[in-house]
Amino acid sequence: MEKTESAGATAEAATHAQRIRATGHEHVSAEHGSTVELTSDDWLTPAGDCIVGIEADTTPAAFDEAFVVACQSESATITAEFAVETGNETLTDTIVGRGDPELTFNGDRSLVGRTSDYVDDRTVFVGADGAAADLDRDLVAALADGAALTLTLTVEAVDD
Repeated sequence: MEKTESAGATAEAATHAQRIRATGHEHVSAEHGSTVELTSDDWLTPAGDCIVGIEADTTPAAFDEAFVVACQSESATITAEFAVETGNETLTDTIVGRGDPELTFNGDRSLVGRTSDYVDDRTVFVGADGAAADLDRDLVAALADGAALTLTLTVEAVDD
């Protein structure tokens, strides 16, 4: 843990990470403007325009307890880094959202990041600065070609 100073008071800042590995699919279009999703399902239809990865190896229900608790703070900043290896280069893009006390992390099939404040058992962050439609188009094209995806969720929560 690192200590941060703010307005004369000392606060503890804790950082936790959760890594999810998934695979792209020919139907990845990443056209949804308010959500981004990974699923543990091994299939994807063209209607799933927010899904950027299938066969996710971890779902919210299996996330580390310390990570979950940190995300349940309104002051938590949650960074989602999407990384795809393509030959000799790694394509990355980042979406930043926030935590919420209503996040349950009970979803056992998929995980969703949202630009809105809506929360269900699949939601892993809300108030995001982007969604599937905002991801780098070269990264999306690689996923549509079936590339492997690593999503790293990092939460920084400051307890005042």
